[in-house]
Amino acid sequence: MVNAVSPTSAIDRGLTGYADEGFSRFLRRAFLSSAGLDAEDLGRPIVGIAHTISDYVTCHRDMPQLVDAIERGILEAGGMPFSFPVLGLGEPLLTPTAMVYRNLAAIAVEELVRAQPMDSVVLVGGCDKTVPAQLMGAVSAGRPAIACVSGSMYAGRWQGERIGACTDCRRTWARHRAGEIEGDELGAIQAELCPTAGTCMVMGTASTMACVTEALGLMLPGGATPQAPSAARLGHGTATGRAAVALAGGAPAPGELLSAGSFRNAFIVLAAIGGSTNAVIHLTAVARRAGLPVDLDFVAAAFADVPLLVDLKPTGNHFMEHFHADGGVPMLMKELAPLLDGSARTVEGGTVADRIAAVARSPRPGGAIATLAEPLGGPGSLTVLRGSLAPAGALIKSAAASPELLRHAGRAVVFDSPEDAARRLDDPGLEVEPGDVLVLRNAGPVRGMPEAGSMPIPRRLAEAGVKDMVRVSDARMSGTSYGTVVLHCSPEAAVGGPLALVRDGDEIELDVAAGRIDLRVEDRELEARRAEWAPEPPAERGWRRLLGERVVGADLGADLDFLA
Repeated sequence: MVNAVSPTSAIDRGLTGYADEGFSRFLRRAFLSSAGLDAEDLGRPIVGIAHTISDYVTCHRDMPQLVDAIERGILEAGGMPFSFPVLGLGEPLLTPTAMVYRNLAAIAVEELVRAQPMDSVVLVGGCDKTVPAQLMGAVSAGRPAIACVSGSMYAGRWQGERIGACTDCRRTWARHRAGEIEGDELGAIQAELCPTAGTCMVMGTASTMACVTEALGLMLPGGATPQAPSAARLGHGTATGRAAVALAGGAPAPGELLSAGSFRNAFIVLAAIGGSTNAVIHLTAVARRAGLPVDLDFVAAAFADVPLLVDLKPTGNHFMEHFHADGGVPMLMKELAPLLDGSARTVEGGTVADRIAAVARSPRPGGAIATLAEPLGGPGSLTVLRGSLAPAGALIKSAAASPELLRHAGRAVVFDSPEDAARRLDDPGLEVEPGDVLVLRNAGPVRGMPEAGSMPIPRRLAEAGVKDMVRVSDARMSGTSYGTVVLHCSPEAAVGGPLALVRDGDEIELDVAAGRIDLRVEDRELEARRAEWAPEPPAERGWRRLLGERVVGADLGADLDFLA
């Protein structure tokens, strides 16, 4: 069939600006003909597939197969798939951190979804910053959207022990720093930590964002947990493709679908899984894109009564494959039903209550999912802190901290940047004792907010057997990390927050039960220090300069101020 010039097809959405709409339609079809597409093809619903395939994102190695499965589902349901790349952000292969580029990736998603003709879009990400970037962009773009993540790895094995990225990466490296593992053994463990395609198989940021995206209702139920190499992952992709065609008929866009109840549900699930602290920043940014009043007070209220229910590293013992086998997010949300907003809407057209009603069984004893009656831990797996060191808020993953350090006062040992910490932490002459508080500053959103908050224990103390210390910063930490680490102190040091005024020897007091992090220095002394403080100059050019000049604080999601 010849490609007729018809103004009624979805392919005519967003015409190229030639000042002649008829010619724009004609020329568009001429070039689409070169791809073998005819009027019958172009008369179908057009479904975009925004993917993050890149050799620099090793976690997404199997994503081409997943995209094929999504395309199959779209075709089966009578749609026409158009896949396109957006920014792929691989955590270990970007400097100084993938977080620098999250907002840039979100802009790319927003602009490409709006600029290209599509009735709906499937968001295919996985590695830590790709999923929040896609959600942020999709909310702002205003097209019906559905998420499908790449899935996690299967765990590896070393000398009879199941191991995996990246909690065991950090544990292994800590043992190496303490002189317990060397040479060939270190290399052999390294080769087993990431044995398959997929994202980290513990409850790091990637797994966390998958779970909270499902909790938001923007993913089909059961989609957060199937492993990347599994048939279940491909099957979920096909189902997502079919659902995306249904969305093309005029379904609400994410910004219309999401509500305050959606985000409350997501934060409840975040607390129950003992998830990554990074998700607080990402969910806050997504909510601000949707114009919803989500701040740290909202987060603290959502966390208040939620016990820890999921037994996964780094706060527990299992891996994502166990969580999936035990029912995944649908099973968890069934157990959390008394706490959730069942009226929150979901992408397939129902409600959270509908999803919960479809789950027939209950968590099995001794599995990866505990019950409200017998939780793994009480409320407070994640805790919002405030105080004189963080007037706008900070966060601690209490469930991954040392219980004896949850209330602690100690002498500050200050590092002015991640580079300063890397240079001095191994210095045998560093004046530091086990009871001190390690302070890292100039690592907040203005400086790119690297995952530097979980600073290693100073080598001299690590070799002496010290396993944990209180660490305080305006940085982030990986969701795979553990330890007594206070993060996201706001306002950050780079804009003159209290962290900028701390000096070696100052007393810092942490009281997690009271939700406090305080600097015990007289106000007059702090005023004198502030008079001496001056900000560092911004980056010279490009994206880094725009980020530094327009990024908001971690408490507001670290998005650009003009995108909320």
